[in-house]
Amino acid sequence: MPDGKEAAVTDEATGTAADPAPSDTLEAAREAAPETADGPRIGREHLAGEAWARALPPLVDQHSHGALHGELGLGSFEAHLAAAAGSGAAAPAGTTFFDSWTGLAVRRWCPPLLGLEAHCAPVRYLARRRELGAYRAGRLLLRGAGIGAFLLESGAPDGLTSAAELAAAADGPVHEVIRLEPLAEEVADTSGSVDSFMGNTAEALYAAAQHATAFALGVAFCDETPPDPREVRRAADRWLSGHTPRARPTDPVLLQHLLWSAVATGLPVQLHCADPQPLAGFLRATAGAGTDLVLLPGRPHHRRAAQLAAAFAHVYADAGPRPGETLGEAPFGKLLFSTGARALPELYVTGARLFVRSMARLAAEWVADGVCTRSEARRIAALVAAGTARRVYRLDAAASATG
Repeated sequence: MPDGKEAAVTDEATGTAADPAPSDTLEAAREAAPETADGPRIGREHLAGEAWARALPPLVDQHSHGALHGELGLGSFEAHLAAAAGSGAAAPAGTTFFDSWTGLAVRRWCPPLLGLEAHCAPVRYLARRRELGAYRAGRLLLRGAGIGAFLLESGAPDGLTSAAELAAAADGPVHEVIRLEPLAEEVADTSGSVDSFMGNTAEALYAAAQHATAFALGVAFCDETPPDPREVRRAADRWLSGHTPRARPTDPVLLQHLLWSAVATGLPVQLHCADPQPLAGFLRATAGAGTDLVLLPGRPHHRRAAQLAAAFAHVYADAGPRPGETLGEAPFGKLLFSTGARALPELYVTGARLFVRSMARLAAEWVADGVCTRSEARRIAALVAAGTARRVYRLDAAASATG
């Protein structure tokens, strides 16, 4: 855990040293909050978020990629903000990606973790980041995010934290999710023939399954039966014939072979799919395989992923950035929280904060409308925040196995 000056910064930023109030004291805190010309200094939404953050168990982030090493200037920081906002282009002249939903969230929730006031100017925030140093700033951000366990996808580009590095920075457990495309890429780099590639791929999958928490693959469609071995061999031959180092497989036959092979291991498999609907036949065909499948859809398709999770007992879905939409489409125990964070440790903070506050607003509506009791609302939120991920990915068993 943070110590010395770092602990003081963390305590001051998060209120852990001066705010021991339990989660049931929202109204008391509102009444005690001093009035200003604009109303109570502590707003209802802020207090609700803080109360729910204390009421929920530590979050389990079921999908992320790690954080960058090294310092970032304004331009490079904005480039990663752009990627998080879904843009691959630079901001037009005279504009900034700090003026985006992600940028506003970073400015609201991250400066206090580094000892600054919320909503400070971006240049001041980045100056403070450089003053602390990338490693220390990353530690403060990751440890202040409210995430208790991480599932980290392997095969990320160089420069991002490994599972061990993220665990040290976040001071929490990190479980590895093996991405299948880079696994096949590594096998192809050391295989001189189709026979060796096929055999080495099977061995690599078996070896990975001994220590991985889950597998992951990007897939747009998969047939309801595994591809014919002869087709797989032909696809492998085509790929190996033109293979260059660090080139990932894109042939649909090879990808489907990898997916069906991963399903056979029994480990959960995450499916990165822009639109999950074309996978419905595959989901139906794997219903009796004994392997859980988790849909990680593109932004417009989280509701459809939730509907598919509701339709199949072994299918789960990411709750998405607006959990109110997905919670209305699937049983609550079929949805899981994630940040999807890549490169910026700030994205772990904003993903967690926005999720908790979205759940707090939704729960308040349900309780006010008499849909459920407060304790039931907390139980439901805890399922999505951590409980279902712990069950699906067998995290408690993994913790016991490692001591």
